[in-house]
Amino acid sequence: MKRSPTVFARECAAIEPATANEPPSHQDEEPPSPPCRSNIPPALASLWADITQAQWNDWRWQFKNRLHSLKDLTLLLGLKPKVLDRFRRLLDTYRFSATPYYLSLINWNDPNDPIFRQCIPDLAEIEYNGTSAEISCMQEIDTEDPLEEEEDSQVPGLVHRYPDRVLAVVTNRCSMYCRHCTRKRIWHEPEAERSYQDLQRMIDYVAATPKVREVIVSGGDPLTMNMDKLDWFLGALEAIPHVEVLRIGTRIPVVLPMRITDELCAMLGRHRPLWLNTQFNHPNEVTPEAALACDRLLKTGIPVSNQTVLLRGVNDSLEIIKALCHALQRIMVRPYYLFECDPVKGAEHFRTSIWTGVNIIEGMRGHTGGLCIPTFVVDATGGGGKIPLQPFYLLSANDEEVIFRNYEGLIIRYPNPYPENDPAKRHAASPPPADEGDRYRRRHLKAGGTI
Repeated sequence: MKRSPTVFARECAAIEPATANEPPSHQDEEPPSPPCRSNIPPALASLWADITQAQWNDWRWQFKNRLHSLKDLTLLLGLKPKVLDRFRRLLDTYRFSATPYYLSLINWNDPNDPIFRQCIPDLAEIEYNGTSAEISCMQEIDTEDPLEEEEDSQVPGLVHRYPDRVLAVVTNRCSMYCRHCTRKRIWHEPEAERSYQDLQRMIDYVAATPKVREVIVSGGDPLTMNMDKLDWFLGALEAIPHVEVLRIGTRIPVVLPMRITDELCAMLGRHRPLWLNTQFNHPNEVTPEAALACDRLLKTGIPVSNQTVLLRGVNDSLEIIKALCHALQRIMVRPYYLFECDPVKGAEHFRTSIWTGVNIIEGMRGHTGGLCIPTFVVDATGGGGKIPLQPFYLLSANDEEVIFRNYEGLIIRYPNPYPENDPAKRHAASPPPADEGDRYRRRHLKAGGTI
């Protein structure tokens, strides 16, 4: 059931702020009701006809009753026999799973519904026909793993690309499989989480690498793991003296918000400083259920940030991204990144021009508060890392003055105050550290590329 931004704001404002010395408690809160069923296909409504409110709000019921098969997809889409073989090949290539909750957010009367496009398999995933320029460019990239995470894996599942942090891919299981996922390559194996032995190898590597101060736990979705195993893994990492911060990447607050229980929050809260990054891609996802999940995390002392992926036909406009960021600010979730969709095989149809993202940020800067504006980034192919992009505000510069363009297009001359002996000036003129850049250049040249 759609709710207006005004209703969202009113409902979010009704959530009481945390009391400083009291643990989070939500036992007396009224759980959300099962969804309005007037807008969903009759065949799907029949699956939920006898569902109680308690069942609907039980994350275990939601997870167990995910739709995931060709039969389920046929039920949803009314597939004709002549296309079944093509969809069977699609699901054999890229699996499908979506929670009843997330499916209930779809406006089934809208053929371009943004929730639908994110979770329902599309034949374009295996049959996309791009332009000749797109095809030529994509042929130069390993589109199964365009970011070359496997190349930078020190032990299975542990990616060490940046100097002071590592990424731990602890499971290939999600409650909902995003059709634009950059790790579609790990869907080819059955759903599973890393064994204790694999996780211990990650822990041993981190313990033996003193420059690692932060561990990012991702997947798949780590909040689908066995909670005791995740608790053990986080605790083992936390016990390493040089590990200062833990971070979790998850879409659970968006696609299965009832999983954010008091018990889960209490477990995560034991491992602070712990940060949580999630992925809201459209304002229709910012529901009261999602707001409540984020509020529980915040009351536990876990900051929640958002990493939106820019997706063609989902959110590739200034109006949608601005509305999303305003909705996130209302529920105390900080817009962190706006990612260009990666050139991964099976997601080409979601990609937009780089200029789409730059223009969105330009349309926000100065026109809404800075806390609402994410950083637009491209994750470079070949393991090049994140590259921030923004509109061109610096027009020219010399030792005496700088010429800027402001958000209104006004040209502004600004005096440059650096004296000749200012160490900041000398630092700005010095080359960056060579080790990480050289690592990328060596790999790129080895692959036959040019710099």
